[in-house]
Amino acid sequence: MSFGTLYSNAENSRTVGILSIAKENGLDVKLEEVFTGDKFPAELTSKSPLKKIPFFEQGDFLLTESLAIAIYITSQNEKTTLLGKSKQEYAQILRWMSFGTSEVLNSLASWFRPLVGLDPYNKRNVDTAQATALAQIAMIDSHLLTRTYLVGERISAADFYLAGIVSKGFKNVFDAPFRTKYPNFTRWWATIANHTSYAGKFEFIEEAVKYTPPAKAPKAAPAPKATQAAKPKAAEPDEEEEDKPAPKPKHPIEALGRAELVLDDWKRKYSNSDTRPEALPWFWEHYNAAEWSLWKVDYKYNEELTQVFMSSNLIGGFFARLEASRKYIFGSCSVYGESNNSIIQGAFFIRGQDHLAAFDVAPDWESYEFTKLDPTSEEDKEFIASMWAWDKPITVNGKEYPHADGKVFK
Repeated sequence: MSFGTLYSNAENSRTVGILSIAKENGLDVKLEEVFTGDKFPAELTSKSPLKKIPFFEQGDFLLTESLAIAIYITSQNEKTTLLGKSKQEYAQILRWMSFGTSEVLNSLASWFRPLVGLDPYNKRNVDTAQATALAQIAMIDSHLLTRTYLVGERISAADFYLAGIVSKGFKNVFDAPFRTKYPNFTRWWATIANHTSYAGKFEFIEEAVKYTPPAKAPKAAPAPKATQAAKPKAAEPDEEEEDKPAPKPKHPIEALGRAELVLDDWKRKYSNSDTRPEALPWFWEHYNAAEWSLWKVDYKYNEELTQVFMSSNLIGGFFARLEASRKYIFGSCSVYGESNNSIIQGAFFIRGQDHLAAFDVAPDWESYEFTKLDPTSEEDKEFIASMWAWDKPITVNGKEYPHADGKVFK
């Protein structure tokens, strides 16, 4: 008799661990194949209103969130060793499972999904995700230096669950050089993936997948222009006709005309190239100080900043309100420091010499201080590089603040 139904699909990383745990506990869990997005069945929306998978059904009992499902299924066997031998081991098992689903899975997916065409490709974002994932894996590799399993001397729910989380990495990007660099992590995953209860596939790749830009479609030949009939002369307006509304005012920067440097070209270069070795040399080669200006941006009320994510959201809100100037601005603002001890600072590149014309479309622009930068100054050029590369800390009033989070307006 089936213990319950898991709505998901066999390729889902979180599902692999859940099914492995069920098998190890001797539970028959039926897998009902479901996919997210447009493929999510409308009739299942009442069971998973956010259309997320996996979710579990057992009679009238419904459970969402993969970590909760995994623990629920593990706990059905009162004699199970999958939850550790002590409360301390149980806590460590939860720690690794939580780390896998909330940290590793996100960075790993952001690394490989754009490479295989599942998400839009942005080189900077992919490189950042790769660096984050590798730092996480390095930590796991170090932990496993003297251990066979993540917690204790026996296989646990944490091993099955985290092995499923990282399985797409071994399928797509964990190539031979990677496995050589992280031998403990590789040995651990091979041990779990070859376990009789593991529900995923064991596979090693020799080369990581690489991004292949989509082929450009050939341009269609222009259609012949249809002969237009002569337009009748417009009737003279009646004297009593109401005045037509005034045309919508143009953005003040539009009056400057077309610049030699095309801003979209720079935005693409920045998005798809390494910042210091490739993007910045291109920028300085094409920069024209007569057409553009550079500005340092400082938030005026840093003493009021609390959590880093809240400060990052503040930057995001400011950027959203700059939308009307998007055609004339590029820049980046970052949070430096840590919660309750941070600074917001950035650098912008704008059309023209008047920062007010670009920034006053945002009601909160006065919360920031704008200082014009000198493109001939090596100090100012290095400041711009660090603001756009996010690779160095800043020093304010003699105190150093490391980079914590950042956003790019492009």
